[in-house]
Amino acid sequence: MKVKVCGLTNLIQIQELISENIDFLGFIFYKKSPRYVLDVLNLNDISKINHFGKVGVFVNETVENIVEISKKANLNFIQLHGDENEEFILELRRKLNSKIGIIKVIRIGNQNSNVLQAIINRQPSIIDYLLFDTDSKSFGGTGETFNWKILNECEIQRPYFLSGGVSLENIENSNLLHQKPFSVDINSKFEISPGNKDVEKIKKVLYPLKSVDEICSGSKSNFIKMVENKRNKI
Repeated sequence: MKVKVCGLTNLIQIQELISENIDFLGFIFYKKSPRYVLDVLNLNDISKINHFGKVGVFVNETVENIVEISKKANLNFIQLHGDENEEFILELRRKLNSKIGIIKVIRIGNQNSNVLQAIINRQPSIIDYLLFDTDSKSFGGTGETFNWKILNECEIQRPYFLSGGVSLENIENSNLLHQKPFSVDINSKFEISPGNKDVEKIKKVLYPLKSVDEICSGSKSNFIKMVENKRNKI
């Protein structure tokens, strides 16, 4: 399973995460967020970050601003976290660099599985990934978890990110999902303060997930090599 760390603002922490082979780096371009990246970094700073999983998070932004920021920051993915409709997404896809992927967030609150399935079904086919997050007036970063089991009652026909209060304590519950997430999206549960990440805590969730990926891909994880080394000594 892949890992996305969202709400990044610190270049030193970003470089440390890159050295740990993090899959996605999330930068929030929403002025009302306490993790608004342009309060700390500029677009040139982000552009110089050498990584292929840079995600720009936008909330009800204009198509023109998203396209401009994506160019100047050299983004690889756009995450739409607001109330963007199909018409908006189609226009964005036409004007956006074709190499940039689109992630659409579906916020889950009190709706039942039938309502959620209808929301999933009406997402345009040009969306590359879905992201399920806890509904909130602040558009994410609350640390609250929705009932993940509702996803088992839905048919999800594209890869998705699991977000919303993902923590060391509950991440194992993702194993209960019939369709496993493409990636987990971690944020507020892995912070010292908004935007200031606890990198050591992130590593605690990163290593086990990476080990699972290595096992699934057929490569030997460090854990397996260690076990084999011990066997050879017996």
